[in-house]
Amino acid sequence: MRALRNSQATIPHTIKTVAVALLLGVAVIPAGAQAQAYRAPRVAGGKPDLNGIWQALNEANYDIETHEARPALALRPGPYGAVPAAPLLALGAVGAVPPGLGVVEGGVLPYKPEALAKKKQNQENWLTSDPEIKCYLPGVPRATYMPYPFQILESASAITFVYEYAGAVRNVFLKDPGPAPVDSWMGQSVGHWEGETLVVDVKGFNDQSWFDRAGNFHSEALHVIERYTRASPDVISYEATIEDPQVFSHSWKMTMPLYRRQEKNAQLLDFKCVEFVEELLYGQWRKKPLSRQ
Repeated sequence: MRALRNSQATIPHTIKTVAVALLLGVAVIPAGAQAQAYRAPRVAGGKPDLNGIWQALNEANYDIETHEARPALALRPGPYGAVPAAPLLALGAVGAVPPGLGVVEGGVLPYKPEALAKKKQNQENWLTSDPEIKCYLPGVPRATYMPYPFQILESASAITFVYEYAGAVRNVFLKDPGPAPVDSWMGQSVGHWEGETLVVDVKGFNDQSWFDRAGNFHSEALHVIERYTRASPDVISYEATIEDPQVFSHSWKMTMPLYRRQEKNAQLLDFKCVEFVEELLYGQWRKKPLSRQ
């Protein structure tokens, strides 16, 4: 009897688990077999099909880091805590910031001390500094998670990203043309395939775009490596690795799902907002300036 007990004690835990499952009529399937990788449809040439109109559904454009709700993006001291800056007071809840879980792996951006001070300065001066307010091009990766759809156009020989916001466009080179001739808002994108994943290497940025409305920023040394992987018929898994040795102590990563727009007549509409900010940018030089009150 003692020998039987000893032999039972040496039965591996996994075998015991299988035995119990069999007794209960439960099938035991390895975890890896339960989650089969999705294989996307193919375009001509055999590469995964990313065509479609996609959109992020998160609060990253407010702040890519985890954040609580607050009265406004621009605040001022109040008698019992911060209140919206005067120009935003009339917006009420429309001007408030909703809470967000963040999209940055690890939760906190690895700013260098001097760069963190500039980020805080950007945040304090959001009303006059955020390039989104002036309808400047959004940059990468911010274009991906702004609250507007974008379209991927893919063929056997070309990939283009078209964004509703500001009419922004990115051509993804499938053959490296060499260094970008000039720095630009959207950088230069060079793509290649790694199995089911489109990998886009983006360099050649200027230092003018932000990551969000919270003042998170970069320098002209920004290097972004994006990964687009179809996770299901209507979801793309998006990942962006950020390198900028002038601003951050080490590289960091953001991840999020992108969802296919489901409307039968889904299409990108014109939102060329430059004309909407002409009064903001140039109204002060009218012969008879309009009131700003």
